[in-house]
Order: sequence, then C-alpha cells, then structure tokens
Amino acid sequence: MAMRCALTSLPARLRSPAAVASGARRLLSDGKGRVLSEEERAKETVYIQKLEREKLEKLKKQQEKEKAEAEKAKSSADGKK
Repeated sequence: MAMRCALTSLPARLRSPAAVASGARRLLSDGKGRVLSEEERAKETVYIQKLEREKLEKLKKQQEKEKAEAEKAKSSADGKK
C-alpha cells in the first residue's frame, strides 16, 4: 500500500514507463520547470545570434548615415564661408 501511495505522488513524467526504463532524468533549464532539449537550446542560440547580428547591422547603418550627414553638413558649412 505504501508503495502505491508513493508512486501516485510522483509527477507524471517520473511515473512514465519510458522514464523509469531509461533511468535518465532531464535537468530543468529554469526555475519554472520548463525543459529544453539540446536541439531547442541550439535553435534558441542561433535565433539570439541572428537578432544580435541584425542589431549590430542596424547600428552600423545608423552610424554610417550620421557620419554622412555630418560630412555633408561640414562641407556645406565650408562652402558658405
């Protein structure tokens, strides 16, 4: 009876026959209980790198635009003198 009670109190993922048979437990990636597989982590990493690359490209274009505007303003100021 005590054994049955102990098994019913376990979370469903630990009671499954596959989890018991394999003996493997997946580690939790965050405190919320969400488990990420290696494939999901890899996709997430690629996505984050893509976003960072896009941010850097946007900043680079913005800096080039500001530099061009500054040069244009400087050359027009020199032309008026």
